[in-house]
Amino acid sequence: MANKKTPDAYFKNADTWREELLALRKILVSTGLKEELKWGSPFYTLDGKHIVGLTAFKNFFCLWFPQGALLKDEKKLLINAQEGVTRAQRQWRMTGAKDIKPAVIKAYVKEAAALAREGKEIKPKRKGALAVPAELKTALASNKRASAAFEKLTPGKRREYADYIAEAKQAATKERRLKKILPMIAAGAGLNDKYKNC
Repeated sequence: MANKKTPDAYFKNADTWREELLALRKILVSTGLKEELKWGSPFYTLDGKHIVGLTAFKNFFCLWFPQGALLKDEKKLLINAQEGVTRAQRQWRMTGAKDIKPAVIKAYVKEAAALAREGKEIKPKRKGALAVPAELKTALASNKRASAAFEKLTPGKRREYADYIAEAKQAATKERRLKKILPMIAAGAGLNDKYKNC
């Protein structure tokens, strides 16, 4: 999808699942939540709190609840798409119009909104101190521009780079990754910046 600056543009430019997404939109708008565009997809909020979003992938479209782990989920529709990574967020995946159940969707959204009103939420775990891998420290020490730019990055962006190098198992992979990221760091960019506005 290209040029998704507003919810209307998102739906207009939907390459896949357009009719299903529009059906979900109609249901979500009817709940009285505010429709916005967050992280490149339509999101529905209550007093600034994120209640539910929707998005499409190649093989499915889904609703996602940032605090879905708090929902009762009596119908067992929600999954953790990143087991071991995501604590609170849950997805409700659908593969066709048959999966769109307006009454059930409204019940889940109503429960999520009630939890938000009560201030209930699962907060992300705070990560420990930033551990910069030795390979990244060495590379930064030999590149003053990148080193200075690294120090100016937000803690989250520094952590993304450190994790990216630390997660590589082989020395050759670490070396390839370092060659890739040093120019990005020197330019003041985050590792995943290109995905933030897509």
